[in-house]
Amino acid sequence: MNLTGILVAYSIFFVGIFSPGPNILAVINTSMSVDRPSGKALAMGIASGSFLWGMLAWLGLTSLLVAFSSLMVLIKITGAVYLFWLAIKAFRSAATRKELVAQKLANTSGLYDYYRRGLIIQMTNPKAALTWTATMALGLSPSAPWWIGGIIVFGTTIISFVGHIGYAVAFSTRPMVNTYLRARRWIEASLGIFFCFASYKLLTSKN
Repeated sequence: MNLTGILVAYSIFFVGIFSPGPNILAVINTSMSVDRPSGKALAMGIASGSFLWGMLAWLGLTSLLVAFSSLMVLIKITGAVYLFWLAIKAFRSAATRKELVAQKLANTSGLYDYYRRGLIIQMTNPKAALTWTATMALGLSPSAPWWIGGIIVFGTTIISFVGHIGYAVAFSTRPMVNTYLRARRWIEASLGIFFCFASYKLLTSKN
């Protein structure tokens, strides 16, 4: 049961990486408009923020589950509603035509500035908090050992670093940008289907 929860949490977080938000768009824009090293520095700052959000979610939700196991129902509903909102957003995006327009981040220069800006973007991104609520709600149960949350945080941190740096490397090349734009609608429609399924599974799970 715990292994299944961990794998589901990893899956939700992994797919969430492919759902464009302020963090992903910032990495893409920086890699396209500035250069690859700056995009990678920004990506590492965002991934560091993912780790901090993960620790906060792990410690906070674990403490709540230990003290009030009935709160798990509320956490599950919150996570499911958020996943369903992501599904609607993905379907709407898939139904529209749009281009990626490269824009530089204002008042940012040097790799450290980009790292710091990425950390700030992630820590002030409400999507990150909701993503972690859904991730932990799927991965944890009131009977799960405390260290299960640590495994989830460790694994998702690796996914975050690899995923965001992958965006920085890929979108520093124009052929990759063109390939993404051609496949964007199919990608986002598939994300919408996945998020609908994940929302349903979270609401109907017994733990």
